[in-house]
Formats: sequence, C-alpha cells, structure tokens
Amino acid sequence: SNSVLKNLIVRPMALKSLPVWVLLLNVFYTFVSSLYFHIGETEKKCFIEEIPDETMIIGNYRTQLYDKQKEEYLPATQGLGMFVEVKDPDEKVILSRQYGSEGRFTFTSHTPGEHQICLHSNSSKFSLFAGGMLRVHLDIQVGEHTNNYAEIAAKDKLTELQLRVRQLVEQVDQIQKEQNYQRYREERFRQTSESTNQRVLWWSIVQTLILVAIGFWQMRHLKSFFEAKKLV
Repeated sequence: SNSVLKNLIVRPMALKSLPVWVLLLNVFYTFVSSLYFHIGETEKKCFIEEIPDETMIIGNYRTQLYDKQKEEYLPATQGLGMFVEVKDPDEKVILSRQYGSEGRFTFTSHTPGEHQICLHSNSSKFSLFAGGMLRVHLDIQVGEHTNNYAEIAAKDKLTELQLRVRQLVEQVDQIQKEQNYQRYREERFRQTSESTNQRVLWWSIVQTLILVAIGFWQMRHLKSFFEAKKLV
C-alpha cells in the first residue's frame, strides 16, 4: 500500500459518530502495510506509521539488486545489509540496528502518534550496486496482526473455537487501542484549535489598540500642525 508513503492529515471526529464497520476497515487497513521501493547506495528512505501506544510492530524486508545481463531484479548478496532506525513522535530513537540483506525487526510503541521508520544500505562498496538501484520489499504488521496464530494454537494446544475466541479478544483489544488513539488525536486537535483561536483573539485586540494609538497620534499631530500655522 502506497499510503504509508504519505503523511495523511485526517480531521479528528467524534468516536460515537464513527460507524463500527468504518473503524474495523480502518484498523485492518492501517495495521497491514506492504510495499516495495527503490533506493540508491547512500540514499535513505523513511516512512510514517501512526501507531497507538503499547503496540507491537514487526517489519519484514528483503532486498534485490538489478541484474543488467538478465534485466531483472535478483536476490541481493549476503554482503549487502540494511540499517534500520525507528523514532517515536518525540524524535527519540527506539530502534537502531544493522541487519542483513533480508531480515526482520521488531519494536513496541510506548507513545501514541507518528513513528518514523528509516532504512538505508550499509554498503560502502560501489561494485555491489554497480550504479544501479536496490529494490526493498517491506511488510509492516501492527498489533494483533503480528501474532502467528498457527504457532500459538500448536503451543497452547487450542481448539479451533478457542483460537478463534482468542483472535477476537485480541482484535477487540486492538480496536480499543485505536479508539484511545483517536480520542488522543481529537484532544490534541481541540487544544490546537483553542490555542489558535486564542492567538487570533489576542492579535485582533493588539491590532485594535495599535489602530487607536495611531489615530490618537495623528489627531495630536494635526492639532499641533494647525496651531503652529495659527489656523485654529
């Protein structure tokens, strides 16, 4: 989904006016993101993910180099690696690590908001790129989508019904986190609106005072001018 390439600004809305099916679609769409992109040898690509707090995120990626002879992208060599850096909404680095040409990174959000995920190649050997581009396939899973339910069922010896109930419970928990995040965004939007309105009000008052002061000064100046010319 190319949506993660854009920082969409959505006007917060009251949760009670939000249909349940819209919320479910939003949760499913938001928390499953898959894409691929191209980068140069020293280029860095960053993505924005809006994530609720206390939510696990798993990213899987694999790299491919362009083969000019075969005219197609082939799996990258083992000597090529990727450096992954993740920052929270407060610009605090919560993950900074080097991986191989294919890897998996995991982190948990502790602050709700926009998290920045950046990737770039660790290669300093231009021969690896041969002047071409590197294709990176990235799959980001958020919340309950990070769970491997097949492994959970085998480990805990759950029946199909028990596993389904567990899935539903975790989905409800994720929806609740998303609702809390939407409330958080709505509160921030309200605070921003109130602050903006207050600043506009004070600026209007200052402008009015300035105009009154200028008018008073002009009257005094004209009065002094007429008195000096003995016209009054």
